[in-house]
Amino acid sequence: MRVAVNGWFLQTPELRATGSGQYTARLLEAIASLAPDVTLEVVMPRRSGDWAKLHFEQVEFPRAARRMNADIAFVPYWGPPLQCDVPLVVTIHDVIPLALPAYRGGALQRAYASLVRAAAANAAAVLTDSEFSKQDILRLLPVEARRVHVVPLAADSSYTPNIEAADRQRAAARYALPESYVLYLGGYDARKNIETLLQVYVWCGESIGEEFPLVLNAEPHTPVVTNSGQRMTLAQMAEALEVSEYVRYIGHVAEEDKPALYAGARAFLYPSTYEGFGLPVLEAMACGTPVVGSNATSIPEVVGNAGMLVDPLDARSMAGALIATCIEDELNERLRQRALLRAAQFTWQRTALETLAVFRRIAQQRHVA
Repeated sequence: MRVAVNGWFLQTPELRATGSGQYTARLLEAIASLAPDVTLEVVMPRRSGDWAKLHFEQVEFPRAARRMNADIAFVPYWGPPLQCDVPLVVTIHDVIPLALPAYRGGALQRAYASLVRAAAANAAAVLTDSEFSKQDILRLLPVEARRVHVVPLAADSSYTPNIEAADRQRAAARYALPESYVLYLGGYDARKNIETLLQVYVWCGESIGEEFPLVLNAEPHTPVVTNSGQRMTLAQMAEALEVSEYVRYIGHVAEEDKPALYAGARAFLYPSTYEGFGLPVLEAMACGTPVVGSNATSIPEVVGNAGMLVDPLDARSMAGALIATCIEDELNERLRQRALLRAAQFTWQRTALETLAVFRRIAQQRHVA
């Protein structure tokens, strides 16, 4: 079986570091190791930029797939061509631009969303990360349910509780980490629910804030938005909520340091209101770090019974869960063990095998037809 792969997110180190880039690279590596009978032909773009991306997706890639007589044309992100002579498989991690009005962007972004929305209807198969995302796809895209397949993501093998002492010490020094802390690693856009993240410390700061401050991968000037839509900086929000003394800003975290930061945390706090999957949650669990977070969208599918999940807008209840997780050693250890067991169910080998099963089914249907 020959698979043509859209390689847009593999062309530069910066693009490879994105979620779509890491997904593409890890998946292709796993497929190559598991299925030597499958030929993966990565089609790389010749130019960069927004218009070049559109031309590559809609013209260059489908032409290349046809020219190489591929059995499958695989687009590992939501950017399928409107027309393709080769059976098309596209991965749609989420449909945030359609599901959340705040993310619809300007006229050009909306036009692009309309194009890829229409193109998805022509896909022989759609891969998505969670049952939640599947239901959103069926609700918002003109795609038949039989064509949508849930294939969960995985954390990289570097996410483990077994971090070398030297790596822990290097990360602790580089980011001036406190001896014990609660960690948040993620974005700061509206759906990440940063106001609730800080409000948790309104309720728990006096009891655990000094011993377990909140470590954020941001700067004080990082822009955020309140739940009512008001824009301000992260430091201004913390000051308005009177939790500044419990917050530590460590700025951008390098990928190679993330496992050490997760593994060193007493708990991982993640109150996001919308996730197609929630990879940071899985990364934390793979490092044996208990998760306290949101019971919304896809997060319960990932966490299962391995964390403390509550209403994402209920900061008081989330604070109670965080206090218990931090101060009760027996509970913390129980959640830690559950997290490791749960995370072990998500591997790139599993992702690759389930993806290959879809590829083979589509290729077989083509040859039968």
